[in-house]
Formats: sequence, C-alpha cells, structure tokens
Amino acid sequence: MVAKGKNVKAPASKATAAAKAVKQGSFKKTRKPRFSVVFHRPKTLKRTREPKYLRVSAQGAAPKLDSYAVLKYPLTTESALKKIEENNTIAFIVDLRSNKKQIKKAVKDLYDVRASKVNTLIRPDGVKKAFVRLSEDHDALDVANKIGFI
Repeated sequence: MVAKGKNVKAPASKATAAAKAVKQGSFKKTRKPRFSVVFHRPKTLKRTREPKYLRVSAQGAAPKLDSYAVLKYPLTTESALKKIEENNTIAFIVDLRSNKKQIKKAVKDLYDVRASKVNTLIRPDGVKKAFVRLSEDHDALDVANKIGFI
C-alpha cells in the first residue's frame, strides 16, 4: 500500500541507494590532530559550592585557651618536689594545645610570679608536662605552699 500525497521512492531505487552507501561508506570518521605527546585533561566547569545546610554548627576558629584551661594541675611526684627544692622549678600538667608563651602567661596571671624559663615535653601517655623555672626573686617552695600542694 502506498500512502496518498506522500513522496515515496520505489523499492528498487531504495535498494540501489543502500548498495551505494555500503560500497562507498556513508559516514566518514575524522580524527582530531594531536600536537602534543602528553595528554592534558580538558578543563571542565568548576561550580561553586552551594550547600543545603552547614556542616559545622559554629563558624570560625576554636575558642582560645584561657589561663585556667592552660594549667591543669601541678605535679607532686618525688622528682617534681626535688626540682622545686633544688632548681626553683615547678612542674605542671598543661593542655596539649598550649605553647610556652601561654604557659608563662598563665603562671604569671594565676600565681603572680614571673617565670624565667619554660621547658615542655609530651609524655608517652599523651599528656603535656611543663617545667616552669621561676625567676630569682621568687622561691618555688613558697609558691608551692601558696598553691597548696606542699
């Protein structure tokens, strides 16, 4: 059945067109010339992040350590008491994030003594210990009595 009003080819002409396409090839694939031996991944669109909700509840940096958070407690071991008597040095367990300047300032704020030197170390159990050497005008034994651990 042939549809009325439509321009339809005869089956024989259709077959000859198909044979010609098979013989010649109707689609010719071209290859893009490459000018470099190294492959560079093409630059694609980089979208800015638009999160549906905030992943962190508080924005900004973590709260800073105050003097009470820096110094946790004084050490009262035998070797620490020996350092108090002989070296004018008090040993403290301090916050792991605190540095020497913060420890020195905390000792000055809390106990009203001037530290001449601070040595720190992190113990094998992961706790930071600070040896605070007091200046010559302050006696470590008096400060220890004032703190209340001697």
